[in-house]
Amino acid sequence: MSAFIEQLPKVELHLHIEGSLEPELVFALARRNGITLDYANEAALKAAYEFDDLQSFLNIYYAGMSVLQTEQDFFDMTHAYLQRAHSEHVRHTEIFFDPQAHTGRGVPFSVVVTGIHRALEQARYDWGMSSRLIMSFLRDLPEASAIDTLRQAEPFHGWLTGVGLDSAETGNPPDKFRRVYAMARDQGYRLVAHAGEEGPPQYIRDALELLRVERIDHGVAAIKDPALMAELAENRIPLTVCPLSNLKLKVVNTMAEHPMGELLQAGLCVTVNSDDPAYFGGYMNANYRALQQGLGMSNSELLQLALNSVEASWLSPEEKALLNREVHEHGEKFGVYAPLG
Repeated sequence: MSAFIEQLPKVELHLHIEGSLEPELVFALARRNGITLDYANEAALKAAYEFDDLQSFLNIYYAGMSVLQTEQDFFDMTHAYLQRAHSEHVRHTEIFFDPQAHTGRGVPFSVVVTGIHRALEQARYDWGMSSRLIMSFLRDLPEASAIDTLRQAEPFHGWLTGVGLDSAETGNPPDKFRRVYAMARDQGYRLVAHAGEEGPPQYIRDALELLRVERIDHGVAAIKDPALMAELAENRIPLTVCPLSNLKLKVVNTMAEHPMGELLQAGLCVTVNSDDPAYFGGYMNANYRALQQGLGMSNSELLQLALNSVEASWLSPEEKALLNREVHEHGEKFGVYAPLG
């Protein structure tokens, strides 16, 4: 069963690149940039990764970004994630980045996006790994800041595929960002948004109806609303679920309580992702293993989750067909077939 997960061709659709910044790299970048951290060493920093909720995580998450100063820093961070993802058989990844968290401390937008883009191109050249880049707006900041960020992105439009919405969900409903999402849609961006992680099911509805997103990031609160679940299943609206993140941030108390199995059985297009893996204890393989061990998911169900990720991706139909074939062939090698076909 371990070999099945490890060798399974994967797609990751919910990854915050700043959340892949491992303690060892944090300290290496701090030394390179002459920054003194509040932690004595990597172990002390790692020990601080105990969170009560989303906000307690965000506090240390933003503090860790202070070491990112130069284009090379952003390249090194992104390349480290891509190397890890490649080793775990991730074939395609759609990555979030938070420009406001950097421009707000004086790092130019161009420095951030150029470093990340260069690493994505390197991974394509070295390993054939495809990718898409999603610019996220911080929902705890005013919409005017998001609009300004959208304007700063204009020279780099060709490098960006979509926009997203992340950070503190409670008290920051999707309705707050209707104008900037309309602007992004008019500029040709694809639209996603975090909703229904700590927020209520209504935030999922609002993201779909008011922001007109095509994919929901997290979305586990849908389990509380059967009518919403039915709509999501009927319309094949993908949910980019992050199991270990949900456990670490106490959205669920144990993995056995996670709704992924119920959502999958109800026919929703749920997918597996790592969110902020440096902080939450695992990349893609660890998240698949958590579902297998915590929920008793079968290899057939895990195969279906991998196929859902291909379906939910922004790959072309031709690219999806090739990757679907690879996933199915992997299943056949282990005598495993997806329950939904």
